[in-house]
Amino acid sequence: MSARKTLAITAAAAALLAGPVLSAHASTATIPTAQQSAYGTQVRAAGLTDVQAGQLQQQVDAVLAKDPQARQVSANKLTTAGGSMVLAVPGRPETRDLAAPDAALACNNGHLCIVDGRGVNYDYYRCGYYNFDGVGNGTFNNNQTSGTRARFYNHDGSERWSNVAKDTGTANWDPVFHIRPC
Repeated sequence: MSARKTLAITAAAAALLAGPVLSAHASTATIPTAQQSAYGTQVRAAGLTDVQAGQLQQQVDAVLAKDPQARQVSANKLTTAGGSMVLAVPGRPETRDLAAPDAALACNNGHLCIVDGRGVNYDYYRCGYYNFDGVGNGTFNNNQTSGTRARFYNHDGSERWSNVAKDTGTANWDPVFHIRPC
């Protein structure tokens, strides 16, 4: 197991033990009151316990700490340089954006969508080279323009494999450290 994956597992275990503690990213100094209220409403509507809400915010905070371009836009959704990601909600069998819980997550035309082994949904819609933090076995939907090649890279930046749109499949995300959706 890579050091990155070990660190992620250790951080997740620490988050579970720590419970619903707000970090600097979740403090009132960094998230406007209106957004805090909206996120709180989303969490309550989803029926999350205080512990689950704390665990979810810790997952969000971990992404924010690793990616300075990431921005929290709902209780469990973040925008990133390449697109967006929706985090799995503790205690829920499927991943849904808590801002739109009745809407199924779809992979729109022109997007590369990935679900990792934790249930985190990645949606890439901008061309570029991005760090990737997915783990475990999951799926992909290369719903980009036909013929567009998505590339998946090892830790050292060498290409591990690629896929030509339009295609879907399964993959082990543990060895993938970078993605170029187009």
